[in-house]
Amino acid sequence: MGFASMSVIELVLVLSLSFFHGGEGVLSTLDGPFKPVTVPLDNSSRGKAVDLSDTDPVVQRVVEGFEPEQISLSLSATYDSVWISWITGEFHIGYNITSLDPKTVASVVQYGVYGLPITDEATGYSLVYNQLYPFEGLQNYTSGIIHHVRLTGLMPDTLYQYQCGDPSISAMSDINYFRTMPVSGPHSYPSRVAVVGDLGLTFNTTSTVDHMISNHPDLVLLVGDVSYANLYLTNGTGSDCYSCSFSQTPIHETYQPRWDYWGRYMQPLVSKVPIMVVEGNHEIEQQAENQTFVAYSSRFAFPSEESGSSSTFYYSFNAGGIHFIMLGAYISYNKPEDQYKWLERDLASVDREVTPWLVAAWHPPWYSTYMAHYREAECMRVEMEDILYKYGVDIVFNGHVHAYERSNRVYNYTLDPCGPIHIVVGDGGNREKMAIAHADEAGNCPEPSTTPDKYMGGFCAFNFTSGPAEGKFCWDQQPDYSAYRESSFGHGILEVQNETHALWTWHRNKDMYNLAGDEIYIVRQPDRCPVDSGGT
Repeated sequence: MGFASMSVIELVLVLSLSFFHGGEGVLSTLDGPFKPVTVPLDNSSRGKAVDLSDTDPVVQRVVEGFEPEQISLSLSATYDSVWISWITGEFHIGYNITSLDPKTVASVVQYGVYGLPITDEATGYSLVYNQLYPFEGLQNYTSGIIHHVRLTGLMPDTLYQYQCGDPSISAMSDINYFRTMPVSGPHSYPSRVAVVGDLGLTFNTTSTVDHMISNHPDLVLLVGDVSYANLYLTNGTGSDCYSCSFSQTPIHETYQPRWDYWGRYMQPLVSKVPIMVVEGNHEIEQQAENQTFVAYSSRFAFPSEESGSSSTFYYSFNAGGIHFIMLGAYISYNKPEDQYKWLERDLASVDREVTPWLVAAWHPPWYSTYMAHYREAECMRVEMEDILYKYGVDIVFNGHVHAYERSNRVYNYTLDPCGPIHIVVGDGGNREKMAIAHADEAGNCPEPSTTPDKYMGGFCAFNFTSGPAEGKFCWDQQPDYSAYRESSFGHGILEVQNETHALWTWHRNKDMYNLAGDEIYIVRQPDRCPVDSGGT
């Protein structure tokens, strides 16, 4: 479908938006489906794929005593509430550790509208978590005191100033600033949403974050794999392939201080711009008594309770006229289980007259043509794709595969004008290797039995039963649902313009920040693709 099939209003809008962004001739999804494009590998894009060292100034602890550090901001379910999080006190790692007492330091945020006196105050809760190992010779870890405070009664699209800490012991942070989300409505959107996955803490990461900051996001979406602390032994020895280097370890160790380094490095951004995180496989971090995901669930604040969820693994929130759904791939997603039931309730409650855009995110992709993690999340797709299609999800963001890929509109591996656009942005810059090989290239199709992930359920990735790949596990050429793929580090920016048009741009680290390696207008067609809409 091309410009000839567009209404006059749609045509004028697309052309005017293209002119405004300097992207004359930017195509829209109405021009698709597009013939598959694979950008040849540029070997210079690999960059310095090594971690920042623990002696780097940007990861050093610069506060004293119980002064706050690792300050971060996250959204609640609606514009009038946000979470402020921070850490006080020092972590301890060793063979005999003593945990700090969270009750010794208060959790207080003092805040107010920018330009006016700071007169409001909110209190929250605090906790300490441990990473413990039941084997001799492994060092255990206990965190500093983690604080989470929820601010309520905020005005939309308003600049606030705040300090956090404990005023009773003169341990308060400097003044920071944040802007609330606009009120939910069909004509009200954050200017830019940055989307990134598989970030880590390497020199590639710093390039990604620098580029992201230069694009002035109002919100950051991190679709899993945060600090990569689990690429290290407890003595701090690291590798970009844990199983390759440490195959004889009795348990998959982690070096938890990497979380603290990551929090310190990210503070200048996430203390001012809210970050919304969903878990990835590198957050599993198994420890004693089979506990998992403890650091992830402890360090971030999630709008779980506000969005009706009982878990840190899945939740939802509004950002203007966008309803975001964050799903957990490493917790049960089957229809009889809590996550699926929550998802069904959440989707049924979305009023598309108020939040026209419906965006979903989780870590491992359903639609990726790379050999790495090929069809790994097939059981999740089989279980959940129908309900996302039924309610008209517009865009899906994933990570996990360390490359960039954008799909045509697709449903059940078939081109479908009402299916979502799937975008893989697992190219944030972590230490592991970049994904380069494609499953459709000769000799790269994996053995089906090797594809399931033990944390994601059973085996569902059977041979295709119809279409060009009928009777096969892989296509023999780039599938028609894959519109664009490229192995390069970077991040994406989503700019929703109105209830039907959004500009998506992907930015390579090797380019100037204002250049787009891939760009397209994603256009909703509610008249052509009517969906169930709650609240109407």
